[in-house]
Amino acid sequence: MVIDDDVLVRDTIVRILERKGYQVLVAGDGARGLRIFRSERPDLVITDIIMPEKEGLETIREIRGESPDAKIIAISGGARIGNMDFLDVAGKLGASEIIPKPFDPAGTSQCRLSCLGA
Repeated sequence: MVIDDDVLVRDTIVRILERKGYQVLVAGDGARGLRIFRSERPDLVITDIIMPEKEGLETIREIRGESPDAKIIAISGGARIGNMDFLDVAGKLGASEIIPKPFDPAGTSQCRLSCLGA
């Protein structure tokens, strides 16, 4: 599942994953992403950090609380605001991997494989 409010980024990640043969669920914010996660239990969640409705850090925390073994990749282009590094915090909250935007599709594929144990 890909959770990102940026349609261009979301569609790019979906295309990368679909080319590799994965079926991909999508959500434009963390609130919708959590609803989909609870009903579909995807193998992998890729979530942006800074989003409307429910931001990614809270989304990661809730997913991790409900499903301790969930595979989560956190992505963000606004990785640091002030003295807070959001990707670092995402890792501490339980993201399996973190990727700063802009990202390299090859790196994203390797990260996905690592998270899925392939």
